[in-house]
Amino acid sequence: MPHVAGTTREGVGVTIKAIGEFTVQPGRREEFVSLFESLVAQHMSSMRAAGCLDSTLFAMVDDPDKAVEIADWESAEARDEAMQSEAMGAFAPLFELLAAPFSATVVKPLH
Repeated sequence: MPHVAGTTREGVGVTIKAIGEFTVQPGRREEFVSLFESLVAQHMSSMRAAGCLDSTLFAMVDDPDKAVEIADWESAEARDEAMQSEAMGAFAPLFELLAAPFSATVVKPLH
């Protein structure tokens, strides 16, 4: 079944996007990207089971020490539950590379 914006895979509810902004320690963005990609690849099946539909990491064009993740989730509730789960501990090594706490903004379609 193709994904339609604003619906979950089952066609019920509204999908959301979580936009995470990461400020990485100076000169360590490539290390962060490599570790991020490795961890996501290792844990994507459990992330999908928790309701994560997709996750893409972007480089910030005007700041070499920042990265932005945009992740599609089945619902805000699914994301909240996943963020509180023990499975998130696998991502702890990423946080050691940050120069500041990350920020996250959750958005949903207007229509």
